[in-house]
Amino acid sequence: MSTFYVPSTNLIGRGVINEFGAHVAELGYQKALVVTDHYIATSEILPNVLQPLKEAGIDYVVFSDVDPNPSTKNVYDGLAVLEDEDCDVIVSVGGGSPQDAASCISIMATNDKTPQELEGLHKSENKGLPVVAVNTTAGTSAEITINYVITDEERKVKMVMVDKNSLAIMSVNDPELMLSKPASLTAATGMDALTHAIEALVTPGAYDVTKKLSIGAIELIKEYLPRAVENGQDIEAREAMVNAIFLGGMSFNNAGLGYVHSMAHQLGAVYHLPHGVCCAMLLPIIERENAKRVPAAFRNVAKALGLQIKGKSDAECAAYAVSEIEKLSETVGIPKKLTELDIKEADFDFEYLSKNALIDACAPGNPFMPTLEETISYYKELF
Repeated sequence: MSTFYVPSTNLIGRGVINEFGAHVAELGYQKALVVTDHYIATSEILPNVLQPLKEAGIDYVVFSDVDPNPSTKNVYDGLAVLEDEDCDVIVSVGGGSPQDAASCISIMATNDKTPQELEGLHKSENKGLPVVAVNTTAGTSAEITINYVITDEERKVKMVMVDKNSLAIMSVNDPELMLSKPASLTAATGMDALTHAIEALVTPGAYDVTKKLSIGAIELIKEYLPRAVENGQDIEAREAMVNAIFLGGMSFNNAGLGYVHSMAHQLGAVYHLPHGVCCAMLLPIIERENAKRVPAAFRNVAKALGLQIKGKSDAECAAYAVSEIEKLSETVGIPKKLTELDIKEADFDFEYLSKNALIDACAPGNPFMPTLEETISYYKELF
């Protein structure tokens, strides 16, 4: 038996942002803490989100001090604003960073726990304060999942929380909010979405429903991500990517992730690199290793990426899948090596990052558990 988690209400498609305020008002909420980041707060996106709240008669206060890798300080600061302003609902606006921060603020508002005490699987007792998650990037799927990630600044570790009590009550995915996103961010978040779909497809936790969702997501990303990167105003491509992240998010939310995310989390925590870029660089490395253990799982990956798999061996399918991942990453402009991001091998703490990857909450979802030495070798491939 499997449990399938997804928000109870999901607004998807062009122009749905104009409707969400009325939906929030119907639920009876009166004052929202709007959680976002500096970029969104100074862009034309935020007014497009606030106006429907105004029209629905909902008061709000904006908290925009969320870092690209949200920290414990960010969530404590946001919680203080929520309590001082007596907000009864949270509206998160942005990609994974504001969504994750909002999830943690939500849980801390109703549970007497620190972020460190929430790390791991289902550590809260009470449902979080209601969250309405307005997504502005086609990648993280954080608006519909029970996962969130917060950086412990002192330990330099990304803490992964998997908590059903953090699930948003409503998600909003309007591709018109994504038209202004730069190509680099579109590429990074799109490759993050591809990582979600592939990891959820090859994990032992996958089952029939999640497999179909992952396959659909991969097919859309393969076709439409290059278009969205090449022309950010391509609304058809943007809408297709919205559909892809929704499918992929439902899949990994219920099947789990794997070692790509375990290792990517450490790069983000220590070097503050974009999560999607880290995932994209690690994805072919880890999937090549996974394919050695579970090659049959890659038949669906290869098919979704465009291979006619009839008559092909499992090994041929796996090789094709890894090759296509690398090609897509190159097409959308993802760096191949950490040196391109000004990270020097001589300054890289291989053992520290590898030890933390091994205990990351996503690691058990991988088809096999690497050793410390193997993990170090995978990081070395990034140089």
